[in-house]
Amino acid sequence: CELAMLLAIAASALAPRLALRAAPGASPHAASCVRMAAPEEFDYLVIGGGSGGIASARRAAAHGARACVIERSRLGGTCVNVGCVPKKVMFNAATVLEMIHQSEGYGISVGGASFDMKAIKAKRDAYVTRLNGIYANNLANSDVTFVEGDARFTGPKTVAVGDRTLTGKSVLIAVGGHPSVPDIPGAAELGITSDGFFELDSVPDRVAVIGSGYIAVELAGILQVLGSKVDLFIRGATPLRSMESDVVERLVGEMEAAGISIVRGEAEAISGDAASKTVVLKDGKGEHGGYGQVLFATGREPVTGSLDLPAAGVETAPSGHIVVDAASRTSSEGVYALGDVIGRIDLTPTAIAAGRLLSDRLFGGASEADTLMDYDFVPTVVFSHPPLAVCGLTEAEAIARHGPDAVAVHKSTWVNMLYSREFLVDGQHMPKTFAKLVCVGPEQRVVGLHMIGLAVDEILQGFALAMKMGATKADFDSVVAIHPTSSEELVTIPPWQAKYSLRPDAYTPSYEEEPVPAKAR
Repeated sequence: CELAMLLAIAASALAPRLALRAAPGASPHAASCVRMAAPEEFDYLVIGGGSGGIASARRAAAHGARACVIERSRLGGTCVNVGCVPKKVMFNAATVLEMIHQSEGYGISVGGASFDMKAIKAKRDAYVTRLNGIYANNLANSDVTFVEGDARFTGPKTVAVGDRTLTGKSVLIAVGGHPSVPDIPGAAELGITSDGFFELDSVPDRVAVIGSGYIAVELAGILQVLGSKVDLFIRGATPLRSMESDVVERLVGEMEAAGISIVRGEAEAISGDAASKTVVLKDGKGEHGGYGQVLFATGREPVTGSLDLPAAGVETAPSGHIVVDAASRTSSEGVYALGDVIGRIDLTPTAIAAGRLLSDRLFGGASEADTLMDYDFVPTVVFSHPPLAVCGLTEAEAIARHGPDAVAVHKSTWVNMLYSREFLVDGQHMPKTFAKLVCVGPEQRVVGLHMIGLAVDEILQGFALAMKMGATKADFDSVVAIHPTSSEELVTIPPWQAKYSLRPDAYTPSYEEEPVPAKAR
């Protein structure tokens, strides 16, 4: 056995395809006496069964590559299981409840309406489970091998999953991220994260939501509509500090009108017990107590702890995110990374797009120049109440990039017909919709579109396409409006601009504006 062990060690060093494997029932000391097993080889080894990893693996398989996806949890990643999908279900539930509250304004009497968190949780969980199965079927239908387990690098392109060893000619890391909790007393013991929100089977009477990003404002809005009294704790002056200030200011106003209290201060401790919790603020700013739940939405961090990235030679930033170039390459030859694990734009559709582009380059013969992920003009929606929809540069970003003299902005505020005063119930707040176009250059190319209000989440996609194709304000104005809709407001924002030359003294009225003779002006 000693001679067999020496031969095995030599074989392992000279032939990476060999690995020791003990026979069933053999003791650990007998492993040296059994034959070696070759690792499983693939053209493309994808670590992470989220939306980005699965999209990339399936696209690779469509190009004829032998692909494998490794996932230790449920297929679909954050988005399907504890992110976009179940969050949108809860947003929809809150929206339905809002419609019920206003129903009498439209002559509809709905008596005895109530919300059952346990019932919607059961339906939502069943929906997510069905999606998990769809993802599994999609992998099988695409001839992508699925391996369930926790991957750990044992070399640049080799991973161990349990007692299996897998290698890939190309390797993709798309493991995503998870919510982080601040390192303050009581946070881990008494607080929950967005993951814990989806475990709730009842609506808490009072909730402290700590955070200023989109997850914080989304969950705060949902909980408030569903019946909680919500306090939103933010460190700065406003939430969503990287977004267009004009829409954020309006969001804060709408949240406060809905009953959400904005508390400005940083938590230094959470005290209390399971029934009643208190948020203690820094700098002597006091305490706020009586919360049934304290929900932290203070950021996310990459899930890379168990990967042993140094074994693969993969460099990470101090934040833990994997360092990549514009082509998704890591510091290790043939190893790539994308999605939340690189910390660029943490959105499911960006990971899907980047993953497909990568596979087109690696296995479809596309050039690198044609397959670099473009992170400009990525449309984004915050499912707050009301929702925000943004694409492109803010006014401040446009000025910083192009200079103040090159930037023009156009704004419009209106009331969606649903909320016209005749259809409101007693005491109901009248929400307004707002849109802002940010334009640059003499041609006024639209480089930013920022909206808040009913249905803006469904409006943005088509306009984002126009922006990516280089649309100008005159292009927007040349489109015939769909009346009556909110989307028509985006193509009727004054001053109207023509795509052709006009006489210097000519005047064209904006939509539904009374014509004004030139002399009268």
